[in-house]
Amino acid sequence: MSTPGSGRSLATGALGILALVALWWAAALTVLSGVRIPTPDGVVSTAVDDGWSFYSLHFGMTLQEAAVGFAYGTLAGLVVASLVLLVPFAEPVLMQVAVISYCVPLVAIAPVLFIVIGNPDEGQRSGTATALAALSVFFTTVVGTVLGLRSADRTSLDVVQVYGGGRLRQLVTVQLVAALPSILAALRIGAPAAFLGAILGEYVGGVQRGVALVLKIAQQNVDVEQAWAVGIGCALVAGGCYALIGLVGRLLTPWSQGVAS
Repeated sequence: MSTPGSGRSLATGALGILALVALWWAAALTVLSGVRIPTPDGVVSTAVDDGWSFYSLHFGMTLQEAAVGFAYGTLAGLVVASLVLLVPFAEPVLMQVAVISYCVPLVAIAPVLFIVIGNPDEGQRSGTATALAALSVFFTTVVGTVLGLRSADRTSLDVVQVYGGGRLRQLVTVQLVAALPSILAALRIGAPAAFLGAILGEYVGGVQRGVALVLKIAQQNVDVEQAWAVGIGCALVAGGCYALIGLVGRLLTPWSQGVAS
């Protein structure tokens, strides 16, 4: 249920966006008129001319790659975090693997993955883009899940142990429930990152459709309006993914928001 506070927050956000667009428009017509920065109406006109089918075709493919990679990365992160709790002596190795996956630049590993995975079949999603999307969400999922699992109430864990439950039963019945808000917070950060990772994966080549392909064509044609239209579309999609996971978090963990269930 919406509250006056949330309504004010939405109104403030809308006013901020309008002010930003007005500032962009004024700058493009005055101090930045000699720079290749289009006006908002030029970007909107280009987006309308390209049409919904054009954007749905390319954004749909990138979203598919991001979603599959997001699922794989999340599942791998949950498994690794669970193993950290169930097999404590393996924690140093598992956490080092997670840190390494975060520290390796995606732009550096993308060509290597492309060589290993190869070109996608015609009309199919890029394996490289999917892999980079998975890597983008893996580390945040591991860290968020481990922190959440360790925040479980000690008394509840002792109750499960008293009734004969082992580490696995404690994990399933107590720790995963306690970790749910932290997991969802990590996924909220990881969802836009997965979308960005998919775009980076498409840039290495081999795709017949996708956001990166449109951006490369716009760059080659020096089509500034289309490049900006696609860039703004990416921002909207990433923001939508962030908001969607946030909404899911509010519905699944109302106690973490201070709302009575």
